[in-house]
Amino acid sequence: MPLLTASYKAPLIFKNGFIATVYSGLIRRIKLVQKRERLILSDQDFIDLDWSYAKVKSRKVIVLLHGLEGHGQRPYMTGPAKLFNENNVDAVCVNFRGCSGEPNFKYRSYHSGATEDLVDIINHLIYEKKYDDIFFHGISLGANIILKYLGERDNVPDEVKGVVAVSVPCDLQGSCHELHQLRNKPYHDNFRRHLVGRLKAKQVEHQKEISLEQIKSIKSLKDFDDVYTSKAHGFKDALDYYKKCSSLQFLSNIKTPTLIINALNDSFLSPDCYPVKQAKENKNLHLEMPNHGGHVGFITLKGYYYNETRALDFFLIG
Repeated sequence: MPLLTASYKAPLIFKNGFIATVYSGLIRRIKLVQKRERLILSDQDFIDLDWSYAKVKSRKVIVLLHGLEGHGQRPYMTGPAKLFNENNVDAVCVNFRGCSGEPNFKYRSYHSGATEDLVDIINHLIYEKKYDDIFFHGISLGANIILKYLGERDNVPDEVKGVVAVSVPCDLQGSCHELHQLRNKPYHDNFRRHLVGRLKAKQVEHQKEISLEQIKSIKSLKDFDDVYTSKAHGFKDALDYYKKCSSLQFLSNIKTPTLIINALNDSFLSPDCYPVKQAKENKNLHLEMPNHGGHVGFITLKGYYYNETRALDFFLIG
């Protein structure tokens, strides 16, 4: 599919990627009433789903997938949920394992390639909730997961009609390298602090799997993936995890209409996170690369973000 020219024009102050990213993560507010449902997964762990609904009964639903250390109440989740509710589409904001404010049961948690949980969610939406049309809006880590899901299999259910993936670290190792650069130190340190804090709480219930000494050795995000993410989820080490879970290698096999929106000034993304070649060679894969937007910071002066209204157009208009 030819590359798409993004129509996004950032307001003047938000042309700065750092300002756009920080504003979107810390200052933006969305009011949305949600109802929580607990979904028991195939391995008897759980995921919490936060629902909001259209005013009229709908057979369509949008599934929102958050980024690293996110949750179902982040504005980048509730923003598109509210927009789609206003356009007669139900919305479910997924809290990945351990991200809903309550520790999950298992030693394992969530990670960038955990597509098995999406299988359970999709089956729930089709067979229990009876939705005919399912759309996905993934952010960062969540975007990588849904792209990997689409490309690693040939049997995506017909009910999955389309995907919009925003600020996607398609190459996990490259993105990890970028996050360890000095310019991203505030983000890096914040992620590490939250991840280590969560792991310390988990260690109390799983002392046989990990020691406090191992946790104390974690000085970087890569260390966290070496010490915990890889070992808890069946990978050799962090690099093995990055290699096997990067969605870049799966993009050529995507058969579901998919739109990737990655800003050129996103400091989290490496050059390989802009899959131009793959988009040119796959008729189902659309790629937009706005000049501005930072990391999930596609701010407009109209309330909803560009990626949110663009998703509505992509899914419901074509």
